[in-house]
Parts: sequence; C-alpha cells; structure tokens
Amino acid sequence: MSLSAKDIQYYLDREDARKAIEVAQTIIDESSNPSDQIYYLLGNAYRKLGDWQHAINNYLKAIEINPSSPANQAYQMANDILNFFNKDMYNQ
Repeated sequence: MSLSAKDIQYYLDREDARKAIEVAQTIIDESSNPSDQIYYLLGNAYRKLGDWQHAINNYLKAIEINPSSPANQAYQMANDILNFFNKDMYNQ
C-alpha cells in the first residue's frame, strides 16, 4: 500500500497527530524525494501536539523544497504565536 499526503491529512482531520506523524515519517523514509506537502503536514501534526520546534523545522524544510508552499504562512503564524508568548513571559 502506497501512503500519501491524503493519509496524513486523514489522521490530522481525526485529531490523531501521532498517527499522522507516523505516516509522514514512513513516507519520508520510503521516498527519495518527499514533497513539500509532506513536510508541511508533518509540521501541522507537530504543532497540534504543541511541539513548536519540530513544527517549525518541518515548515522550513517544506519552504526549502518549495518557496511557495503553504508552510510559509504556517511558519509565520508559528513565529507570531511564539513571539507573543515570549513577550508575555516578561510581563509577569
């Protein structure tokens, strides 16, 4: 059975980020040239788990493959969120 981005999205839609990560990693491991969409969805799965570092790393990998990837917007959003939280920490 050949896995695809649709399989990753299937698990993300069902709030099973861990399974989505597992499927994405399998695709990456078995592909000589994974698409930017795989890394973008993998980033989304990590974001859903609150693992911002892995999310950002995967968004950057997607952007490296395709500068027009939707990962650009996701990366900016993640940075905006992290910058907001970090600024709040100084105001406690």
